[in-house]
Amino acid sequence: MNIGVDIYGGDFAPDAVLDGVVLALEVLDKDDRLFLFGNEEYIRKYFANRSVDAGVFEIVNCSETFAMGDDPVKTFREKKDSGIVKGFFYLKQGIIDGFASAGNTGAMMVGATQVIGVLEGIIRPCLSSICPNNKGGNNLILDVGLNADPKPEVLAQYAQIGSAYAKYVMGIDNPRIGLLNIGSEEGKGNLTAKATYKLLKELDNIHFIGNIEGGDCSDTEKVDVIVTDGFVGNIYLKHAESIYSILKQRGINDPFFDNYNYENVGGTPALGVNGTVIIGHGKSNGKAIKNMILQTKAVAAAKLHEKIASIIK
Repeated sequence: MNIGVDIYGGDFAPDAVLDGVVLALEVLDKDDRLFLFGNEEYIRKYFANRSVDAGVFEIVNCSETFAMGDDPVKTFREKKDSGIVKGFFYLKQGIIDGFASAGNTGAMMVGATQVIGVLEGIIRPCLSSICPNNKGGNNLILDVGLNADPKPEVLAQYAQIGSAYAKYVMGIDNPRIGLLNIGSEEGKGNLTAKATYKLLKELDNIHFIGNIEGGDCSDTEKVDVIVTDGFVGNIYLKHAESIYSILKQRGINDPFFDNYNYENVGGTPALGVNGTVIIGHGKSNGKAIKNMILQTKAVAAAKLHEKIASIIK
């Protein structure tokens, strides 16, 4: 499998990304190939200083980079020789099976929607993340920040997308879908929640269990996939990450909260687009980059975008 990595993505790039590349190389299969998009001279120098054989990688030289504060649409159009732009065109041409970057999220979504495109029938793509559960595994939550105010029809598609991800990537048979709400009873919530509930009840391609409350998100006895808008999902995720940080500051180690550590998660898949795109945390270190690469392989191997395209209604 061919996996593309933007070397200049993230606050600590390029060294942190290259650190992660080396770590990933230790666990990837022999027939896996990493395509590194960045300054070739710097990449080769980095590997030479660490006695790493640069010949095991495909290095795609790029003379430009995306800054985290760059305007995504304008810069994507102007910086044609950047790693993000080149990476997406390699993905579109089928040279690589998946593309990952911890860089400018806006630029990654521009590439995902404008270069490889949105899947036919998808109204709006979304971002997902894991939600640790009380049995030591993970549930899935989506959206976590892309669409703050989606229509009910969009949320209904998120349920179908999440069901496909849980089944084909996470290995959950017949995943249970819950709509995050202020109460579990039918009829609870705002107008969007009520309308979404009705749409989800009518879908025959998912296992919809009804509304769930915030306290149910990590309960494996109730739910596998949590559907919500990007506003609530992002707040939930950031709050959970802050709790993990507070526990670490106080010297408290807990396996449950360790799963909220972005280093262990790797990245966030862009779902609903015509290819495998993984967006890493902006502060990713080598370990996080390694897991971002492994996640890219897992999603690409599942051919998730094809599965989503086949079930969406």
